[in-house]
Amino acid sequence: MYTGLDTTPSRGGLAIANGKILTTDPNEVATLAKEARERVDLNGRLVVPGFQDAHVHPVIAGIELLSCDLSACVTAEETLDAIGQYAAAHPELTWILGAGWSMDAFPGGTPTRQALDAVVSDRPVFLENRDHHSAWVNSLALELAGLNTHTPDPADGRIERDPSGFPAGTLHEGAMTLFDGVRPRATAEQAYAGLLAAQDHLITQGITAWQDAAVGEFMGSPDTVPVYRRALEEGTLKVRVRGAQWWDREAGRDQLAPILTRRDEAAAAYNPHQFSLESVKVMVDGVAESFTAAMHDCYLDHRGHATNNRGITFFDPAEMAEFVAALDAAGMQVHFHALGDRAVTEALNAVEHALTTNGQRGNRHHLAHLQVVRPEDVERFELLEATANMQALWACHEDQLDELTLPFLADDAEQHHYPFGDLATTGAHLAAGSDWPVSSPDPLQAIHVAVNRVSANHISATGNRPPLGDPRQRLTVAQALDAYTQGTARVNHLDDCTGRLLPGYFADLAILDRNIFELAPEKLHEARVDETWIGGERVFARR
Repeated sequence: MYTGLDTTPSRGGLAIANGKILTTDPNEVATLAKEARERVDLNGRLVVPGFQDAHVHPVIAGIELLSCDLSACVTAEETLDAIGQYAAAHPELTWILGAGWSMDAFPGGTPTRQALDAVVSDRPVFLENRDHHSAWVNSLALELAGLNTHTPDPADGRIERDPSGFPAGTLHEGAMTLFDGVRPRATAEQAYAGLLAAQDHLITQGITAWQDAAVGEFMGSPDTVPVYRRALEEGTLKVRVRGAQWWDREAGRDQLAPILTRRDEAAAAYNPHQFSLESVKVMVDGVAESFTAAMHDCYLDHRGHATNNRGITFFDPAEMAEFVAALDAAGMQVHFHALGDRAVTEALNAVEHALTTNGQRGNRHHLAHLQVVRPEDVERFELLEATANMQALWACHEDQLDELTLPFLADDAEQHHYPFGDLATTGAHLAAGSDWPVSSPDPLQAIHVAVNRVSANHISATGNRPPLGDPRQRLTVAQALDAYTQGTARVNHLDDCTGRLLPGYFADLAILDRNIFELAPEKLHEARVDETWIGGERVFARR
């Protein structure tokens, strides 16, 4: 059993009653087991605290599971075949909507409208890629949205164009919103079905709590707060959820009052250990593979020459510092999307301004993704009490990184990618999440990469790729597991009752099929979740 108090597991067990842990003392457990209503023998399996995902989009992921889901496609041919099959199977749909295509399956990461036209020409098509920072559309969708050669790029996005200047079929960031007026949104019923489908899937991964990284209306999605409210009122929400309300980059400070109202309404209606809306999501920049992540250095072109592009930041740094201070003063946690090193700097500057203005208020602000971080910013996390919210599954060599990102960054950029080890060494708080549906929500796969800096999938598929970056960036099994349990519990303000296996804490736990502390590091990905328990109730058992 791994309680989270020590760096290694110990033999023993725990007793549960009324949804909480009674004791972990071996003698007391042995005595209580004689009178227990139910006894579970571990037989060498490992009990760990329930995993908590610090950055996930369950409603969106669930909707996509139930639509044109391209996440399993590897090649362009597979992707186009799947789209064509889906369209043929659903002649009743007026639009073909979905997500999950991989940029590295297409030249330059930018598929064309002509490729889509060849498989679906009778209906408009709008498909987001895996990271949801780009979309792929066909000619009919462009026509309905009124996009043509004369359509300018929005300030917060970019339209890929063919040599004539006409939209080529791929759009990045804010350019995706040009279709909001014509493409249908998911219905309330579809969103609710999506949440329940996503919850079922996440529970199979041992996940007992999460932070939804963008609740409310954003980027063309339906308002997810009523979806959660319905699940709470109908008793179908099993996990513990903290929602990060979306900070609209067009609405300014006027949105602060309604955000606080929603927070207070949720606090009055629901147990905060079940559901709260006390976080705000601020998307600082884009993503590196579309050259929209905000970098200090300019991106390079295909010949290795510097361009004038340093990516996109969606807020003026001074403006962001002021509204972050206002959110902090109001008791709100800020959950930053900060992927490029310039975005990380500006987010940390905003946190520093909030602390200087308000003092330390214990709101536990956190920065997600952290693909590139300057060494001088690494040590600021601990100083500012800012948590590093890791998506560790990305911290490895893979096609999207090696073909669409690293060749266009400075020569030493790899050494500054996902510096988890340096962050841990400086004493920064670590939390962990998946960003599903961007990538798999399986915590054990992410722990494997955090420890090895190599993906098990890439070993088996393409041979032995080297670890990403310096060996000092690798985490121990305990560090990675703690980030996915007590680290995220701290971010979710649930660390007084979850994240560790202690008397009086909720009996939220996962049973793994083997002791991951005894596995060779390269075998970590082979571990599986056998059972998931929430509040003392077994909610998943692997057959």
